[in-house]
Amino acid sequence: MRINLDKRRSNREDVTTSHGNPKSAMKYLYLNPLKARHSDFVLAALFTAMALAGCSTDKSPVGQFYSPPPTRGDAVAPVAARSQSAMEAISRGVAAVTPSGAALKDIYYQFDSTDLNTEAQEILKKNALWMKANPKTRIEVEGHCDDVGSAEYNLALGAKRAQVAKDFLISQGIAPDRLVTISYGKEAPACFEQSEECRVQNRRARFVSFTELPTS
Repeated sequence: MRINLDKRRSNREDVTTSHGNPKSAMKYLYLNPLKARHSDFVLAALFTAMALAGCSTDKSPVGQFYSPPPTRGDAVAPVAARSQSAMEAISRGVAAVTPSGAALKDIYYQFDSTDLNTEAQEILKKNALWMKANPKTRIEVEGHCDDVGSAEYNLALGAKRAQVAKDFLISQGIAPDRLVTISYGKEAPACFEQSEECRVQNRRARFVSFTELPTS
């Protein structure tokens, strides 16, 4: 009995030492069935090889790339930046500037003028298209001026500029009751410097949208 056990141990050691790779050990047993004389030795060797294969490997795990979920078809489109009114800007002590991402763009006037140039008319046409696509909004048209002249004169000039812009929007099919005008004269500038560049920026009309609340 001792001799048989010694032979089993010797055979097991021969397989695991000469074939250190578990896969090689399994191949060795498969190709040399006569070497595995006892069924218990075969099972023990196979279990040992499988355990070694599970605990060690020469290959590093392959990383998996993350795949984001598919985009929903009903995703909400980004909302355009809202222009705060000049009154809000005055209350906060900031310049009445229209954000670059706002849907409604400003138009500009020449010095002491209420005439709409070609560029201003094109902007107003685009503003009208936006209003048609958003029928539940009302628009406050603000008239602004530079700092040249008296406060009273600029208030009157700002009112005329706002009215001219309103009339053009009406000519584009916008209902009059969706438009209100207000003049700030020179009291709500976009630029505070005493320069001609600033004055050009302040001779303008702005368009501030607000949602009309449903009546009960």
